[in-house]
Amino acid sequence: MKRIFIMMCAFVIVFIPFMKSLAGNTADRITLSEGLKIATENNRLVKIAFSERDISYEDTIISRSKLLPNVNANISQTFLFRQPGAHMGTQQVYTSERSYLSYGINAYQRIFSFGADSSQYEASKTFFDAKKLNVDLIKNIVALDFINAYFDALESEKMVAVAQKEVERLESHLNVARNLFNEGVITKNDLLQVEVRLSDARQRLLTFKNTRAINASRINNILSRPLSSEVIVEDVPVNAVSAGDLMTLENAWANAEKQRVELGMIDRELKAAELEETVKKSDYFPKFFVQGGYNYTENRYQLHEDNWSLIVGVNMNIFSAGATKAEVLKVKYKKERLLEQRNKLIDDIKLEVEKNYRDMKNAAEKINVTKDAVGQAEENLRINKIRYEEGIGTATDVLDAITLLTTAETNYYRAMYEMKKAEAGFMYAIGQDLAPAYK
Repeated sequence: MKRIFIMMCAFVIVFIPFMKSLAGNTADRITLSEGLKIATENNRLVKIAFSERDISYEDTIISRSKLLPNVNANISQTFLFRQPGAHMGTQQVYTSERSYLSYGINAYQRIFSFGADSSQYEASKTFFDAKKLNVDLIKNIVALDFINAYFDALESEKMVAVAQKEVERLESHLNVARNLFNEGVITKNDLLQVEVRLSDARQRLLTFKNTRAINASRINNILSRPLSSEVIVEDVPVNAVSAGDLMTLENAWANAEKQRVELGMIDRELKAAELEETVKKSDYFPKFFVQGGYNYTENRYQLHEDNWSLIVGVNMNIFSAGATKAEVLKVKYKKERLLEQRNKLIDDIKLEVEKNYRDMKNAAEKINVTKDAVGQAEENLRINKIRYEEGIGTATDVLDAITLLTTAETNYYRAMYEMKKAEAGFMYAIGQDLAPAYK
């Protein structure tokens, strides 16, 4: 019995924490496509954009209501201190009761307004379309932000690994140097030189670990998760996206002008401004309306207590002290501003496309240059270590070789993730939807 109890305790102590650790790692592990899905659904900026879209939709309902009849019903009970009456010659005659009930229902419909109501409704629908595009825009911005944070996290992981290997190489070299120093082969100065380099490498390792933690917090922030949540990101192949190889820069510009959501939003704002101009100009003209209803007042002194009514009328603002003209000019200047904004946006988009296109090409060339340098630096370190151990080389040669290898590895990984981020930026610049592209 005692033996069984001991075995159960051992199971609890050893295996349960191990299983929890595995479960925790599985829960926190995230791929690029999974993260993009979560980010484009749960990010707070996306939720704000959805709310703005919903508000805009309700504005369309409000505008549409002006095209339909406005129906009002009322009921009231009146209590008077004195009973109303009138002088009829020498007589006094009551005209109403002191307390009476009234109710009625009335409908008002504007039948012609020179396009004001219909234009306002169409303008609200156009603004709603722009807000729907804004949701797509915000999703893509969040996706690009997440992709950059994801690749920054992967890069910082690689930098930690490179720094860790540098520390290990220097520690190994320090052990060799100590042995040689104890044997009287090298001087104290050579030993101190290695110790200083090792201290510097350990500081860099701490810096990269801090950068990795900050990048993990960035990812949690984008995903709307607690900042302290552990993040384990899976690597992505270098050739995950190759959009830049499929088109020339001129074709990329053309695609951007067709696909960028921001241009579609400005086009809809221009259309809405034209409709708004129609609404403002309608104030120069009369508005025709019809109104009808049924009203009842409980009053035995009246010949008829209830009545039906029908009114056909016209309203016209004869003098507005220049307000109508100012409103029309305001819309005109707004259209001119939107046109300039559109032209400016096209220029900015072209610049953004070109920058990411060239960054992508530049990073690809860097990868080709640096991938062979790592192997060469490894061979250089191996040779210098052998020379040093045999007493032919110097400590400086080995330290320089370690530094050279670390630099080559750092340059390679930075070029690789620089290319990945440039690819994502290029796809965003030409208006491609990023979340489906990384599935």
